[in-house]
Amino acid sequence: MKKRFLLAPGPTPVPENVLLSMAQPMIHHRTPQFSAIFAEAKEDLKYIFQTKQDVLILAASGTGAMEGSITNLFSPGDEVLVVNGGKFGERWGKISEAYGLKAHWLNVEWGKAVHPSEVKKALDANPKIKGVLMQASETSTTVAHPVKEIAAFTKNRQDCLLIVDGITSVGVFPTPMDEWGIDVLVSGSQKAFMLPPGLAFAALSDKAWKFMETAKCQRFYFDFKKERKNLKDNTTAYTPAASLVIGLRDALKMLKEEGLENVFARHNRLARATRAAVKAMGLKLLAPDSPSDATTGAYVPEGVDGGKFVKYLRDDMGITMAGGQDHLKGKIIRIAHLGYVDTFDIIVAISSIEMALRKFGHKVEFGKGVAAAQEILMEGYK
Repeated sequence: MKKRFLLAPGPTPVPENVLLSMAQPMIHHRTPQFSAIFAEAKEDLKYIFQTKQDVLILAASGTGAMEGSITNLFSPGDEVLVVNGGKFGERWGKISEAYGLKAHWLNVEWGKAVHPSEVKKALDANPKIKGVLMQASETSTTVAHPVKEIAAFTKNRQDCLLIVDGITSVGVFPTPMDEWGIDVLVSGSQKAFMLPPGLAFAALSDKAWKFMETAKCQRFYFDFKKERKNLKDNTTAYTPAASLVIGLRDALKMLKEEGLENVFARHNRLARATRAAVKAMGLKLLAPDSPSDATTGAYVPEGVDGGKFVKYLRDDMGITMAGGQDHLKGKIIRIAHLGYVDTFDIIVAISSIEMALRKFGHKVEFGKGVAAAQEILMEGYK
């Protein structure tokens, strides 16, 4: 027998009660019964997004909400600034160019956060830019970008939107849409929302909704105006992922019961414990200066094949984590600590890494990483 643990940045573990709610017999999506469930979910999403705006619920992965943010708000030829500090920043640029937008690429070293002054410099030098596209948490590099500081440059520019991929920040660490002045905030179900993949979320500011009046990019399925109209009737424009919406209602209840500040504190505690453990094991952090509380990245020791290391953890030890992408492939390991994750998931993660390092011939003192994590994890117990 081998018990398995899911500690990758997404999909993330799903609570048992949410799994059971989704396993109930299917109900029709155009009924008062389903609309009542949908109504609860749509209101609780506002709490998690920290906004008074509508939060659209789409049957898609998070990329669907990203694509919809481009097609609903811009026209071919419009200029946007792409903060490209990893695979998902790169995705913003690729989507933009696919729809005929002119992307100004602000390339950031992987493992580093963009400096707000660089964004301001780019905006000042290119006054035609109509949108800044960025991540709050760049999952591929485990970096948290300074959204609040960048929002200070965009919120008073009526001709420029700040569009943020919050797929691994919403429900993980503070990304308050209304308070900071974020114009579009998107997320997905398989991260902090503790659900399987299949739902995408998008919330738009009043300024963003006004942009829609002149946007000319082609769109059909991801039509935000149509979705907003149907949202008012507690339904979706097209067939929803009904079981996921039922699960969403229950997952959001769990988050509300914990309380958003406690949710943020838990993620921060798990992240700090993981980073302390990584350093105690003698590993180098991928993002030491601006780490995300969603995922910790660490370089594997010299001479250790990161790809084989992650495979061994998954296939032999039953612990699924993530490796690196592009030029970081085979060089790093990414340990997720978002969503339905708590103290002893981190203990499992760190102890398995210690054991795997020994297996791969790296000298490591058993328990050193675990002990470093425990010192911080104890903060959660009074």
